[in-house]
Amino acid sequence: MGKYRIIHTDFWDDPVVIEEMTPEERYFYLYLLTNTKTTQIGIYRITKKQIAFDLGYSIDTVQMLMERFIHQHKLIRYNPETRELAIRNWGRENLHKGGKPVMDCIASELKAVKDTTLIQYVAELIPKQEIRDLFESFCAPENSLSNEDSKQTEENAPLENDFNETKEDSLHPFTSRGQKEKEKQKENKKEKQQQKQKPLPHL
Repeated sequence: MGKYRIIHTDFWDDPVVIEEMTPEERYFYLYLLTNTKTTQIGIYRITKKQIAFDLGYSIDTVQMLMERFIHQHKLIRYNPETRELAIRNWGRENLHKGGKPVMDCIASELKAVKDTTLIQYVAELIPKQEIRDLFESFCAPENSLSNEDSKQTEENAPLENDFNETKEDSLHPFTSRGQKEKEKQKENKKEKQQQKQKPLPHL
């Protein structure tokens, strides 16, 4: 079964396309929207070498075009490690209809995405709440911990200054007993210091 990608005729009325893009950039953008690697979710794996081969461009030209689309036009993101590309407006242009077959396809493709920040990047412009929620369910939580978990971790983590005291406490099975032992040790140290400071009796 053939795979189709819809390009709205409004593409040619977009002020960014008309006023800011060169003919080369329009060709490049159409390629990003319609090449054989594209997916239902607007995030797909593709190498710069593949793009260069398909378009007949040099790697340097592809690199230059990608830089312009990332930093100037702000229409794509690319992770060079995972070789995943995300199209910013994909959700706004293509993800309007839900239904089980569509949602199953989207979920299947989202599972394959390695860089989850790209999922959030595309999700932000998805108009249909049901689909946006599905995208966001695949996004990694920030810092991998919720605020409550991070607070608990901070509270439970021993401070560096307390490291020696923590080791001493571990020798005693009960906290109260350990506390008493520490207090006794401190008192003994104080007494010894006071004795050292006392002047020796004259003979």
